[in-house]
Amino acid sequence: MKKFFLYIIILTSLALSAQQTTLEYPGCKKGNNEKKRKCMSYKIAKFIAKEFDVGCAVGLGLSGRQRISVFFKIDTLGRSIDIRARARHRKLEREAVRVIKMLPIMKPATQDGKKVVVPYSLPVIFQVGN
Repeated sequence: MKKFFLYIIILTSLALSAQQTTLEYPGCKKGNNEKKRKCMSYKIAKFIAKEFDVGCAVGLGLSGRQRISVFFKIDTLGRSIDIRARARHRKLEREAVRVIKMLPIMKPATQDGKKVVVPYSLPVIFQVGN
């Protein structure tokens, strides 16, 4: 029997100043920008852990720790766009892209009162086998 473990870490390249607001994931409206960012990271990780089909790695000849690097942007309408993934197998890349496309629409980030696009980098790491 194969075992799967999923680890998710979210990195953003947007540094916020007093004139900026961070993205708001649904259910993360309370608190300052730092609290909203932590809430969003937690909720996205939880979403991916729930939706990602780790079973897609079965039969690919993979074993051990697998890493999928996912890159995407949240646009000025709060949608995930320009989604790309890198992994040892195309099937894993397609699964990661599928899940990111399913992210809910968020309240966009702002800078100087204008909505801005926010780039994200997301490693999805899981264990195949023992």
